[in-house]
Amino acid sequence: MTLPIVFSSEIAESRASDGAIVALESTIITHGMPYPQNLETARRVEATVRESGATPATIAVLNGTLHIGLEPAELEALARAKDVAKVSRADLAVTMARGGNGATTVAATMIAAQIAGIDVFATGGIGGVHTGAETSFDISADLQELAQTAVTVICAGAKAILDLNKTFEVLETLGVPVIAYGQDELPAFWSRVSAIPAPLRMDSAAEIAAAQEMRSALGLPGGQLVANPIPAEAEITAEILAPVIAQAQADADAAGISAKAVTPFLLQRIFELTEGRSLEANIALVLNNARLAAEISREIVAARRK
Repeated sequence: MTLPIVFSSEIAESRASDGAIVALESTIITHGMPYPQNLETARRVEATVRESGATPATIAVLNGTLHIGLEPAELEALARAKDVAKVSRADLAVTMARGGNGATTVAATMIAAQIAGIDVFATGGIGGVHTGAETSFDISADLQELAQTAVTVICAGAKAILDLNKTFEVLETLGVPVIAYGQDELPAFWSRVSAIPAPLRMDSAAEIAAAQEMRSALGLPGGQLVANPIPAEAEITAEILAPVIAQAQADADAAGISAKAVTPFLLQRIFELTEGRSLEANIALVLNNARLAAEISREIVAARRK
């Protein structure tokens, strides 16, 4: 069968000229914040990618078609839409087959990026192993996706609501390169440090691009995870966050929240408990990741043109 996929005019032009492209997820638009702030943030992230010398490809499923890049009107329609499915590897195909609308998670965005030949993806934080996973088995599909889909993912670390030690242990078991950008310690999403030593450190976009190209030459499956610390001026320290996260988790447990509903509930509760500061930090780190992703994409393109 023919895959229902379309490229925005901007992405089609960039592909034709072998330009640098950065994939962007769409759950941050539909499930991350309310309208119109979600639209404003999405536009800012796209603008940051362009200012950094690459083309942004916001990915979503609209009426069963996989969109690689959204036209301005499509982006606004998605930001206003209600009851959009949050799609991962398990339900991406079903959503498309049914002609539905879906916002892509980290895993689904990686799949779409690889289909479209996009090497680099910027997000906020990846999913991982949830607290209590030893009994709930609540582990994000993002981790397995990183082990099998050849896309370099730029994030600010795993989301701080997770069990970070277990998350990085799973990534190690899966053979995923975890690279701290510019420091020896892994960042923890809203915080620049986590007390977890980085398995790998790289200090330039060129190094990261070269590592991806070497993985491809070796025929290794899977991608790379680049943990880019949040800008210092936007950081919320772990000391401030620890009791907030504990309270949010207790509230989720009391309300019986589980499965896909856990992360949105916790992020919303932390937003409330920090009086909006967590969202401001989230926006700052996503913009920071978009800049680095654009640099890496440009370096990959430059290396292939030699």
